[in-house]
Amino acid sequence: MTTPTDGELLGRVAAGDRDAFEEFYRRHATWLTLRLRYRCADGTVVDDVVQETFLAVWRGTARYREQQTGDVAGWLWRIGSRRLIDSLRGHGVRQRLAGLLARRRFADAPSAEEQVLLGVEHGDLAGALARLSPELRAVVQATVLDGLSTSEAAVLLGIPAGTVKTRAMRARRQLRQELA
Repeated sequence: MTTPTDGELLGRVAAGDRDAFEEFYRRHATWLTLRLRYRCADGTVVDDVVQETFLAVWRGTARYREQQTGDVAGWLWRIGSRRLIDSLRGHGVRQRLAGLLARRRFADAPSAEEQVLLGVEHGDLAGALARLSPELRAVVQATVLDGLSTSEAAVLLGIPAGTVKTRAMRARRQLRQELA
């Protein structure tokens, strides 16, 4: 008996096969959790996001289409990372994180991602990002804010990896000019 591919499992999940869903979950939940924990220190938030991600797969609100979506892991990461960003934007999470940070004995410097997200929400960076062309902004969103690799961003955006690199370079140059 051959092991079903992720695409086959997702087809069976769409048809309501609980065993296929459980197999898909076992294959992907651990790495998704670990990857999201690199983006967020609050384990409770990460666990909620992983649960929401797999619920979206089970309920069919997130549909995998191989021709349009590409790699299953990249597709699942996009769902999870977007849900994490939405969760972190929530007011209650900010208060909980502020409380956790206030109880720490020493203060950590904010990560580059935290600085970018704060700039997107509150600074001149938001305006500079808004002035980027949609193609450049999509690359910045995928590689910087969502944390995708060049190859993952290429799959997500449906463009060659070299184009992702070129657009990222052009976006950085334009942002430097506008923010200087």
